[in-house]
Amino acid sequence: MTSSDMNYLTVALPKGKLFEPAAAMLAKLGYSAEGLREDSRKLVISNEEKKIRFIITKTADLPTYVEYGAADIGIIGKDVLLEENKNVYELLDLKFGLCRMVVAVPQALVQDKLADYAHMRVATKYPNIAQRFFHEAGIQLEIIKLNGSIELAPMVGLAEIIVDLVETGRTLKENKLVEVATLHQATARFIANRVSFKMKFDRINTMTEELRGLLSAGVAQ
Repeated sequence: MTSSDMNYLTVALPKGKLFEPAAAMLAKLGYSAEGLREDSRKLVISNEEKKIRFIITKTADLPTYVEYGAADIGIIGKDVLLEENKNVYELLDLKFGLCRMVVAVPQALVQDKLADYAHMRVATKYPNIAQRFFHEAGIQLEIIKLNGSIELAPMVGLAEIIVDLVETGRTLKENKLVEVATLHQATARFIANRVSFKMKFDRINTMTEELRGLLSAGVAQ
C-alpha cells in the first residue's frame, strides 16, 4: 500500500490520548472504517466504499509517515510537529488535546530568574524543543533525552529540571515540581503530505473545510 494510489486517501492516526477524539471527529464527517480501533491488530484498516485507508502509528512516528507519503494526511499534536520538524503542511488547528509545554523544577530549586538555572541538567522527551528554547534564552544547559516518566529524573538526581507536556499540572504537584516557565501551548493539528496535497487537493481540501465547519459549529467534540 502506498498513498500514491490516487483512488485512495490514506489517513494516519496516532496511538495515545489523541486517537479517540481524532477518530470520533472524522467519523462525524463520515470518514471511518469497520474495526478502526486503537488496539486493532490490522496494520491497514480500509473503507472500500469511501476509498479511504487508516494507519495507526506511534505518536512520534506519525509526521514521518506523512512527510514521506506513506500517509496523505494525519492528525497529530503540535508538540510532536515542533519536536520532529518534518516537511509537511499544517492545514488546521483542530482545537482538541490542549496541553502546554513547561519548564518545571523541584520546589527547593526554584530560582528568581530562568537564567539562574544555567549549567544544570534538563530531562525531557522533547530535546529539540528544549534545546531551541534555552538557546534562544541564552542559557546553556545539558539536555538528557528520556522516554519514560520525566518527573522521576529530579527525584533520583538524574536532572535538576524537566521540560514536559502537561494538561492540568496535577502530576507536577503530586511530584512536588513547580512550573517556572511555559514554552508554548499545543493542540491537535491536521497535516498533509506536500505532494498529496497537490495531487489529491480536492479530497484533502474538502476534508479540511468539513473539519473547519465542525469547529465553527462547535460540534467537533
